[in-house]
Amino acid sequence: MYFDPRPSPPTGDAVTMAHHLIGIDVGTTGSKALLIDQGGEVRASATHEYPMYAPRPLWAEQTPGDWWDATVQGVRDVLARSNESPESVAAVGLTGQMHGLVLLDAHGAVLRPCIMWNDQRTEIESSEITSRIGARKVLELTGNPILPGFTAPKIAWVRKNEPDVYDKVAKILLPKDFVRFKLTDAYATDVADASGTSLFNVGKRSWSDDMLAALEIPLDWMPEAAESPEIVGRVGAAAASATGLPEGIPVVAGAGDQAAQAVGTGIVEEGVISVTLGTSGVVFVTSDSYRVEPEGRLHAFCHAVPGKWHLMGVMLSAGGSFRWFRDTLGDTEVRIARSEKRDPYEILSESASTVPPGSEGLLFLPYLTGERTPYPNPNARAVFFGLTVRHTKRHMTRSVLEGVSFGLRDSLELMKELGVAARQIRASGGGAKGSLWRQIMTDIFGTETSTVNITEGAAYGAALLAGVGSGAYPSVEEACGRLVQVTGSLQPGESESAYESYYRRYRALYRALEEEFDAIARVATEHPT
Repeated sequence: MYFDPRPSPPTGDAVTMAHHLIGIDVGTTGSKALLIDQGGEVRASATHEYPMYAPRPLWAEQTPGDWWDATVQGVRDVLARSNESPESVAAVGLTGQMHGLVLLDAHGAVLRPCIMWNDQRTEIESSEITSRIGARKVLELTGNPILPGFTAPKIAWVRKNEPDVYDKVAKILLPKDFVRFKLTDAYATDVADASGTSLFNVGKRSWSDDMLAALEIPLDWMPEAAESPEIVGRVGAAAASATGLPEGIPVVAGAGDQAAQAVGTGIVEEGVISVTLGTSGVVFVTSDSYRVEPEGRLHAFCHAVPGKWHLMGVMLSAGGSFRWFRDTLGDTEVRIARSEKRDPYEILSESASTVPPGSEGLLFLPYLTGERTPYPNPNARAVFFGLTVRHTKRHMTRSVLEGVSFGLRDSLELMKELGVAARQIRASGGGAKGSLWRQIMTDIFGTETSTVNITEGAAYGAALLAGVGSGAYPSVEEACGRLVQVTGSLQPGESESAYESYYRRYRALYRALEEEFDAIARVATEHPT
């Protein structure tokens, strides 16, 4: 267990006043600060955005100092908006975007902009590392294949392309952990976020000596890896002056955004599965034991719950597919929505609700931006299959919702193959707001689908982890059981059997078209516009 040697928190009367918790989410587009009381009520929230830079095609970078500036302003805002005394804050939890590479020198200065999770410059380095160590060995050591978005290939890229920078490296941090460093001066991370670096032994919950040695990365470059609710530092004097927080209050390890999101929606015990319908789609399940999908098609990471793991499948265009359809073919619905002050997605869904399950034989493959799970193929393409003169826009709308749901089921089926039971699905994200889409998912999954009372996501999970670390709750499970409540449920209906037949045809389509996906990508490269 990691303990920070800084002063203890305030004692006496100050302890009785300290009944609020702050969660900070260092996201891709902005930093969110959230203040809750120990009863789980949100007292104030504030988000401040910052830019992302693309100095070259496929590159994505951010300035770490922007994260800190946005965090400082966010914390000050929630303290002011809540009208609560800063001394009422018991602890701080951190979460944020995963996989990003922050390099510091021996004095703690940032050496270059952060290379972000969605940066795609490292395909060559990912392949080189995999070839050098061996795909099976990598999976054995880390539970995951080497992917361009992960941290290790980014380090290799800097060594190869920016040797002057690499020679000055003294510490490597992930994005939220840079904010922690600014808050506490501590070099620390959590086991969930560290799992996405390709340098972490996920089964043993510690840095992998074998991976670090193979890549010639010194262990002392890496931050201390703690369990998510552990206290790893305390707010320092400079950070207290900047943020308005009391000096000395504890900061817990926190978690990467997906694990913190799971805590915030109560996905902390095996059998309860999260489906998040944002631009991408994420299927997330807690595992009481360490499980690895034999072909690496699911991410296997440490969970934010001590002693537990999670499996995760990612679809790249989930809600993004519906947004593409709206933007491309939904001009009429957008105009109507504007005049009637309604949501165009609601209007599209109403028309789709009149179409029978299976859209009368029309299937949609949702691979608009390639795919990750279960097909890690950047060349995969979206397809409408089975169009006839009978089909209309409402059929196409429903087939998009069904196709995304079929794709999410692919991840669920991989989890079941590993022995994970699925007794309840908890749906969240913008796409889950629509009752039609939730019912379609419920019928395709063949499992009860529920919504919960918490909508603040990862920042809320980070605040709960802070509460566990500071003693407000005895465990992560107890905190979630007390505060996260189911608000509504749907049961599979009569459409479930019909969807079984359509799902088999959906699965067959990718296999039938896989070679053609690669071929059309080559043709497009040879004949650019």
